[in-house]
Amino acid sequence: MGKVKVNRISSVTDPLTGLPAKQIELVEVRDVRRPDMFPSSDEGRVVQGMVSQLQAMGLMPQIREFGFSKVIMTLTEPEYDLLGIRLDVNEVYDLEIRNGSLSLKKITEGT
Repeated sequence: MGKVKVNRISSVTDPLTGLPAKQIELVEVRDVRRPDMFPSSDEGRVVQGMVSQLQAMGLMPQIREFGFSKVIMTLTEPEYDLLGIRLDVNEVYDLEIRNGSLSLKKITEGT
């Protein structure tokens, strides 16, 4: 189906039982190549260099990667244990949706 990244894991309380739970947000990872913001002329390279320096000094905001929430789930501690994997923020997984089920498979480095 696609790749998702663990964007946020928050500790919450299940409103029905009052028991501790985890809220997990998975965002879609897209391989989007942004076109250059400035033309590839000499002037464009000079302007790009100036913008980079201003961003490095904190005078101009960095362009951040935008993520769109794909799955937000709230699991009680026993449900999280039944998930069978420990999720950490910024880890990337293959998300497969098939026949009414969701499957997460951790993507390892180098693949």
